[in-house]
Amino acid sequence: MAQVAFIGLGNMGGPMASNLVKAGHTVQVFDLSEAACQQLADAGATVAASASDAVVGAEYVISMLPAGKHVAGVYLGDDGLLAQLGSGTTVLDCSTIDAPTSREVGKAAADLGIGFMDAPVSGGVAAAAAGTLAFMCGGEAATFEKAKIILADMGKNIFHAGTAGAGQVAKGCNNMLLAIHMIGTCEALEMGVRNGLDPKVLSEIMLASSGRNWSLEVYNPYPGVMEKAPASNDYKPGFMVDLMAKDLGLAMAIAEHSGVDNRMGKLARQLYTQLQEDGMGQQDFSSVMQKLAAKS
Repeated sequence: MAQVAFIGLGNMGGPMASNLVKAGHTVQVFDLSEAACQQLADAGATVAASASDAVVGAEYVISMLPAGKHVAGVYLGDDGLLAQLGSGTTVLDCSTIDAPTSREVGKAAADLGIGFMDAPVSGGVAAAAAGTLAFMCGGEAATFEKAKIILADMGKNIFHAGTAGAGQVAKGCNNMLLAIHMIGTCEALEMGVRNGLDPKVLSEIMLASSGRNWSLEVYNPYPGVMEKAPASNDYKPGFMVDLMAKDLGLAMAIAEHSGVDNRMGKLARQLYTQLQEDGMGQQDFSSVMQKLAAKS
């Protein structure tokens, strides 16, 4: 078992840290939210007074933070965590942020002899709680081998995408595609329903045909078709519209930097931005179905 510091205990970080405690690791946590810290204390973690205190003696440092500026602020500079860690430490940043920041932090870590991986996740809150997340990792192969030991206690699919920043690129590609096929699934279901088809029967038809996709199979966006999907629970997330809009923004930056004409991705971002403007940011990203149904 390992000594682990976990920084950032939000909707995803909290259950991830809890799973590490359940796996038998010694976990020290820090978050600005006292309530979030208390939940982890109740689960068996030790709450530190600061991020700096949390990493004392840590073999692994894991962070789950909102944006690149937060990751850079936590790790870089004379007062950053990298300056306080020994060369044997492995740093796993599971935040979904811009690839350039991940590369910058990765280089700073490498210069200090510290193993670093950007390891953004896929699967949402339910998978975080169940310990079935997918991790998309960017960093050196040796660091990846060490990372898998810990990541396996929080997820079931762990991929080495390439060097530092590659995890963020893989996450951007995945979530852009996710947004596109969720929108397409909603449009197809709504089109069928308006022409008298039962959405459950239509879903079964498409699942057995070439239209089969993850949104249809695992996360059906039509209310009542799939009992445990957010659509059948008033579109409570799940994975919020706000987070999808954020991820699509990151994907647009990747596409622009690499000269990709991702017009479907751009259209998806426009729609999710519109959902935010309509006050739906806290709903599940499958609530695009509501937007379509409202126009009937």
